[in-house]
Amino acid sequence: MGAGYCGETRAFDAPRADRDNTDIMSLLGRLLNRFRDDHPEPLPAPDAKLALGALMVRVALSDKVYTVSEISLIDRILAQHFGLNPVEAARMRATCERLQAKAGTADFAQLIRNELSRDERMEALIDLWMVVMADGTSDAAEIALVEELRSELGLSEADSAEARASAAARL
Repeated sequence: MGAGYCGETRAFDAPRADRDNTDIMSLLGRLLNRFRDDHPEPLPAPDAKLALGALMVRVALSDKVYTVSEISLIDRILAQHFGLNPVEAARMRATCERLQAKAGTADFAQLIRNELSRDERMEALIDLWMVVMADGTSDAAEIALVEELRSELGLSEADSAEARASAAARL
């Protein structure tokens, strides 16, 4: 009970300061909700380009550590292969990050195998090995994933050894 006007006492639902804080929090909540994107932009249907980007991201994430060196290398590879400027490459990588969470590794590998020539698949394998090496350590999970992808891309162990050597030479 608090003191009212003219000395009378009455009950308050909450002290004035608490009511003011509640009003402010309610206002901030409504304001923040206006900036939230409840309907994110739909993902594009993957093609060989997006599939390669998604697989590079997946390889980088496979050791549970996604480093700046891996991110910048993926951006550089995307820019070089597809004639993108740095901002476009970063946007493409961001799309690939979202895509890689939506489809299986085999799906992306199959898409690349169906759309790219053997030489282009070898180049993709080199790119994957470069991502493995980007942070200076070759984690067992990354290596296992690249070897799985090599098989799904229809390439041999000898192709993988050649691609790994080429990747090391490029870095």
